[in-house]
Amino acid sequence: MDVRRRRRTLLVGLATAAVLAAGTGAATAESTPSPAAAPTGDGAKALCARVPKIDHRIDRALKRLGAGADRRGSIARLQRRVDNARSAGHDEIATFLQDRLTFRKSLVGTLKQRRTDLAGVKTWCENNADGAEGK
Repeated sequence: MDVRRRRRTLLVGLATAAVLAAGTGAATAESTPSPAAAPTGDGAKALCARVPKIDHRIDRALKRLGAGADRRGSIARLQRRVDNARSAGHDEIATFLQDRLTFRKSLVGTLKQRRTDLAGVKTWCENNADGAEGK
Protein backbone atom coordinates (compact mmCIF):
# COMPACT_ATOMS: atom_id res chain seq x y z
CA MET A 1 0.00 0.00 0.00
CA ASP A 2 2.84 2.35 0.79
CA VAL A 3 4.30 1.81 -2.72
CA ARG A 4 0.99 2.69 -4.35
CA ARG A 5 0.73 5.89 -2.35
CA ARG A 6 4.26 6.95 -3.33
CA ARG A 7 3.60 6.14 -6.99
CA ARG A 8 0.34 8.13 -6.96
CA THR A 9 2.07 11.11 -5.31
CA LEU A 10 4.87 10.96 -7.86
CA LEU A 11 2.40 10.86 -10.78
CA VAL A 12 0.39 13.78 -9.41
CA GLY A 13 3.59 15.78 -8.94
CA LEU A 14 4.73 15.08 -12.50
CA ALA A 15 1.34 16.01 -13.93
CA THR A 16 1.34 19.27 -11.96
CA ALA A 17 4.83 20.12 -13.16
CA ALA A 18 3.84 19.42 -16.76
CA VAL A 19 0.77 21.65 -16.50
CA LEU A 20 2.78 24.48 -14.95
CA ALA A 21 5.50 24.21 -17.58
CA ALA A 22 2.97 24.23 -20.42
CA GLY A 23 1.10 27.19 -18.91
CA THR A 24 4.25 29.29 -18.59
CA GLY A 25 5.17 28.70 -22.23
CA ALA A 26 1.69 29.64 -23.42
CA ALA A 27 1.71 32.85 -21.39
CA THR A 28 5.06 33.82 -22.87
CA ALA A 29 3.84 33.07 -26.39
CA GLU A 30 0.68 35.16 -25.91
CA SER A 31 2.54 38.17 -24.56
CA THR A 32 4.72 38.42 -27.66
CA PRO A 33 2.64 39.89 -30.51
CA SER A 34 3.25 38.37 -33.90
CA PRO A 35 3.98 40.73 -36.79
CA ALA A 36 1.07 39.29 -38.82
CA ALA A 37 -1.51 40.23 -36.16
CA ALA A 38 -2.29 43.63 -37.68
CA PRO A 39 -4.20 43.65 -40.99
CA THR A 40 -2.35 45.17 -43.90
CA GLY A 41 -5.33 45.74 -46.20
CA ASP A 42 -9.07 46.04 -46.12
CA GLY A 43 -9.85 42.52 -47.37
CA ALA A 44 -11.56 43.81 -50.52
CA LYS A 45 -10.53 40.87 -52.68
CA ALA A 46 -11.92 38.31 -50.22
CA LEU A 47 -15.12 40.32 -49.75
CA CYS A 48 -15.64 40.62 -53.48
CA ALA A 49 -15.30 36.85 -53.79
CA ARG A 50 -17.95 36.34 -51.09
CA VAL A 51 -20.55 38.83 -52.39
CA PRO A 52 -22.74 36.22 -54.17
CA LYS A 53 -22.84 33.97 -51.09
CA ILE A 54 -23.63 36.87 -48.77
CA ASP A 55 -26.38 38.06 -51.11
CA HIS A 56 -27.88 34.57 -51.18
CA ARG A 57 -27.82 34.33 -47.37
CA ILE A 58 -29.55 37.71 -46.97
CA ASP A 59 -32.25 36.77 -49.50
CA ARG A 60 -32.81 33.42 -47.81
CA ALA A 61 -33.12 35.04 -44.35
CA LEU A 62 -35.56 37.68 -45.59
CA LYS A 63 -37.65 35.02 -47.31
CA ARG A 64 -37.78 32.96 -44.11
CA LEU A 65 -38.69 35.97 -41.94
CA GLY A 66 -41.49 36.98 -44.30
CA ALA A 67 -42.96 33.50 -44.68
CA GLY A 68 -46.26 32.33 -43.25
CA ALA A 69 -47.01 30.90 -39.83
CA ASP A 70 -46.23 27.38 -41.02
CA ARG A 71 -42.52 28.21 -41.57
CA ARG A 72 -40.08 27.92 -38.67
CA GLY A 73 -38.22 31.16 -38.05
CA SER A 74 -40.88 33.39 -39.57
CA ILE A 75 -42.26 36.50 -37.91
CA ALA A 76 -45.83 35.23 -38.39
CA ARG A 77 -45.07 31.96 -36.59
CA LEU A 78 -43.50 33.76 -33.63
CA GLN A 79 -46.44 36.18 -33.50
CA ARG A 80 -48.80 33.20 -33.30
CA ARG A 81 -46.75 31.75 -30.44
CA VAL A 82 -46.97 35.09 -28.59
CA ASP A 83 -50.72 35.17 -29.10
CA ASN A 84 -51.06 31.57 -27.91
CA ALA A 85 -49.02 32.27 -24.78
CA ARG A 86 -51.13 35.34 -23.96
CA SER A 87 -54.40 33.49 -24.46
CA ALA A 88 -53.16 30.67 -22.20
CA GLY A 89 -52.26 33.19 -19.48
CA HIS A 90 -48.52 32.48 -19.64
CA ASP A 91 -47.39 36.07 -19.17
CA GLU A 92 -43.69 35.32 -18.62
CA ILE A 93 -43.54 33.18 -21.75
CA ALA A 94 -45.40 35.82 -23.74
CA THR A 95 -42.99 38.53 -22.56
CA PHE A 96 -39.97 36.43 -23.53
CA LEU A 97 -41.40 35.61 -26.94
CA GLN A 98 -42.47 39.23 -27.50
CA ASP A 99 -38.87 40.36 -26.98
CA ARG A 100 -37.72 37.80 -29.53
CA LEU A 101 -40.44 39.00 -31.91
CA THR A 102 -39.34 42.62 -31.52
CA PHE A 103 -35.77 41.66 -32.36
CA ARG A 104 -36.85 39.55 -35.32
CA LYS A 105 -38.88 42.43 -36.75
CA SER A 106 -35.89 44.77 -36.38
CA LEU A 107 -33.76 42.18 -38.15
CA VAL A 108 -35.77 42.70 -41.33
CA GLY A 109 -34.72 46.35 -41.48
CA THR A 110 -31.11 45.46 -40.76
CA LEU A 111 -31.04 42.82 -43.49
CA LYS A 112 -32.58 45.20 -46.02
CA GLN A 113 -29.91 47.78 -45.17
CA ARG A 114 -27.21 45.14 -45.59
CA ARG A 115 -28.65 44.22 -48.98
CA THR A 116 -28.41 47.87 -50.03
CA ASP A 117 -24.84 48.13 -48.73
CA LEU A 118 -23.90 44.89 -50.44
CA ALA A 119 -25.21 46.24 -53.77
CA GLY A 120 -22.74 49.11 -53.40
CA VAL A 121 -19.94 46.67 -52.64
CA LYS A 122 -20.88 44.59 -55.69
CA THR A 123 -20.74 47.68 -57.91
CA TRP A 124 -17.37 48.64 -56.45
CA CYS A 125 -16.02 45.13 -57.06
CA GLU A 126 -17.21 45.19 -60.69
CA ASN A 127 -15.49 48.54 -61.25
CA ASN A 128 -12.24 47.56 -59.50
CA ALA A 129 -11.40 44.13 -60.90
CA ASP A 130 -12.91 42.31 -57.90
CA GLY A 131 -10.57 44.07 -55.49
CA ALA A 132 -7.42 42.76 -57.16
CA GLU A 133 -5.99 46.24 -57.64
CA GLY A 134 -5.31 46.54 -53.90
CA LYS A 135 -6.53 50.12 -53.50
